[in-house]
Amino acid sequence: MELLQRILQTAIDGGASDIHLKIGAPVVFRINRQLVAIEAPAPAPEWMNKVVDTIVPRHLKKRLEEDHEIDFSYFLPGVGRFRTNLFQQRGEHCLSMRYVKTKIPSFAELGLLDILKRIAESPRGIVLLSGPTGCGKSTTLAALVEHINANFKKHIIALEDPIEFVFEDNQSVIEQREIGLDTLSFEYGLKHILRQDPDIIMIGEMRDAISFSAAMSAADTGHLVLSTLHTTNSAQAVGRTLDFFKPDERDQVRRQMAATLQAVVCQRMVNTLNGGIMPALEIMINTATVRKLIEENRLEKLPAAIETGIEDGMQNFNQALYNLVKERKITEKEALAKATNPQALEMNFKGIFLDEARRILT
Repeated sequence: MELLQRILQTAIDGGASDIHLKIGAPVVFRINRQLVAIEAPAPAPEWMNKVVDTIVPRHLKKRLEEDHEIDFSYFLPGVGRFRTNLFQQRGEHCLSMRYVKTKIPSFAELGLLDILKRIAESPRGIVLLSGPTGCGKSTTLAALVEHINANFKKHIIALEDPIEFVFEDNQSVIEQREIGLDTLSFEYGLKHILRQDPDIIMIGEMRDAISFSAAMSAADTGHLVLSTLHTTNSAQAVGRTLDFFKPDERDQVRRQMAATLQAVVCQRMVNTLNGGIMPALEIMINTATVRKLIEENRLEKLPAAIETGIEDGMQNFNQALYNLVKERKITEKEALAKATNPQALEMNFKGIFLDEARRILT
C-alpha cells in the first residue's frame, strides 16, 4: 500500500485529475486532459490483488464478484479522496481513480457566467447540468452548490454515486449520501428524501424514470433540484428525459416537465489561449416561450428559442464560442472545432449574421 500512496500523492502534486492502473503496464496520469506515463513500477498481479482487497469497501465485495466492476469512493488519510472505478480486462483488475478536490472551484476560476448564479438562486424547480462524459458537469454542479452554501441558509441533501466533491457547511447545512454506503440505492434514497426536510436536493446523475419522477415531485412541492444529464446540447435534455418513460406516459411527463424545469446548462470544454481549459456554455432557461414549446411538443424549435433568448440570459454554443473568441480567451480555430454549426460561426466571424431562428419560431 505504500506504493499506492506514493502514486496517489504524486498524482495530486503533479496536478493530475485521473490515475490509471493496469497490470503489466505503466502507471498513467491524466494531466490537462492529456495521458502521461510516469516513472513507477508497473503494477504486478499480486500487488493489484492486494490493493483491491484493501480499498474495496466490505459492502461492495459481493457485487464485485457478481458484476466484475464497481464504483466507490476511496479515502486515503493524509492524501485525499478518490472516485474509483474497478473493472476487469482480460480477466485482470484495472483501476481508474479520479481525485476528488476538497476545494470547490469558484465561478471565476471555472470561467462560469454570472447567469448561473441567478439559476442557482432559483427558489424551486429542476436545474440540469448536461454534456458528454468528462466535460466538467460535476465540477460546475459543485460550484452551484458551493455558491448556495456560501450565501444562503439552506438545507441541502445530496445523493451521489460516488461522492465527487466534499462540501463543508458554511451558511448552509449539507448532507452527502453515497449510494451503497449511506443508502441502498438512488430509488431508496429518493423515496425517503422529502422526509428529511431539504430545501435543495442534489442528485449526482439523472439516470432513469424513477430519479426524474422524484425530481419533478420535489420541484412540484417547492424544492430546488440540481442534477446532471448526458446530452450533447441543452435542447436535447427534454427529449432525453422523456426517453426514460414509457410512450403512454410521455405526454403527462412532458407537461409536468414544462411546469417544473428551471434551466438546462450544457457545456463543452475548450482549450484556452493561456494553455488551460474552460467550459463553453449553452444555456436554456424555461421562459414562457420555452415552456409553451415543451407543452405543445414542439421540441424541434427549442434551439431557435435558445438562439433568440439572449435578453433572458440564454445562448447557444455558437454564440458562446463567438463571445469567447471576442474576449480573446480562445482561438477561432478552437471555436470552429467545438461549434455546433461551424459554417454559421465562420460567417459570424466575417460579420455575417442570419436571423433564421426568428423565422423558425414564427
